[in-house]
Amino acid sequence: MDAADNCFPSADGRVTVLPLLPGGLECSVASTGHAVVATAMTEQAVYAQGPDGFGESLSADFLRHLAGPKGWIGDTDATLTARGTGGRPRLAELADADAHPRVRHARWLRTSVQVYGDERGPITLADGLAGRWELSIELDRAQDTGRGHGRSLLADVLSLLPEGEPVFAAVSPGNARSLRAFLACGFTPIGSEVLLRPSGGNRPAAGISNAATRINRR
Repeated sequence: MDAADNCFPSADGRVTVLPLLPGGLECSVASTGHAVVATAMTEQAVYAQGPDGFGESLSADFLRHLAGPKGWIGDTDATLTARGTGGRPRLAELADADAHPRVRHARWLRTSVQVYGDERGPITLADGLAGRWELSIELDRAQDTGRGHGRSLLADVLSLLPEGEPVFAAVSPGNARSLRAFLACGFTPIGSEVLLRPSGGNRPAAGISNAATRINRR
């Protein structure tokens, strides 16, 4: 939340170690010159691997050490933030999207998942890393014509949140079209992150979906 207000840790090259996240998740989060690692490991075990706040906390060797030989390591994503615009929500809640891969993925990583959308595609709003509001978006391929459908959908997503409420998104830098859409809609990059599930926490089989609990923060 401090980062959403443009307040960051000191760029001292250090790594802050925090306890394991709920649901058995771990993470390595980097901002300019400082990193935060949430893990079941002790501080000594983390520091013994030599991570730093200048990039080594996201190195392949360090992430594999955190996850273990058979653990799941997510993508290295850019962390973006914007604020809700409030007003009258411009998207309807979807009640029949449980089988969609985007929704299944959200429910595997997050809690209190809510699904909205229209013919342009589904979006999810959920409690994510450290309890923050997180959104994800999947543009329907038939709508993916380069005519601004993704940007218009993102703008409509922000209307679901109270005015000024911070919301976060993790976007792969390699997905350049998506990254440009988020930036064009006012999202600001604040760092990068990787989520992990240590050994024994591999992805569920396709088609498995966890139940979601709907909440209303308005």
